[in-house]
Amino acid sequence: MKLFAYSLVAAMAVAAPALAYDGTNCRAPGNCWEPKPDYPEQVEGSQYDPQHDPAELNKQGESLTAMDNRNAWRIWNMSQTGEFQYDVSRIEGYEEGAEPPAAE
Repeated sequence: MKLFAYSLVAAMAVAAPALAYDGTNCRAPGNCWEPKPDYPEQVEGSQYDPQHDPAELNKQGESLTAMDNRNAWRIWNMSQTGEFQYDVSRIEGYEEGAEPPAAE
């Protein structure tokens, strides 16, 4: 009798999460996102529109361009001297934003 009671409790514990209903209406298995009430169909122009500043969005692209430029100077210096110089300010002729001289 004890074995039956234990197995019944175990079966109920395993089945309980499957019986739980969280109130969502899923379009497909695993696709259960629903907007909160009063959330607009189109976000653009609504109170939920983040309105990103284009200058802020371009900051990462500008920093990546500057990084690529510094790396080009490091590679150019390594091909000229045979030594890797991490600090680009120590590279002779380095100017921020300027391209390294053409390879000889």
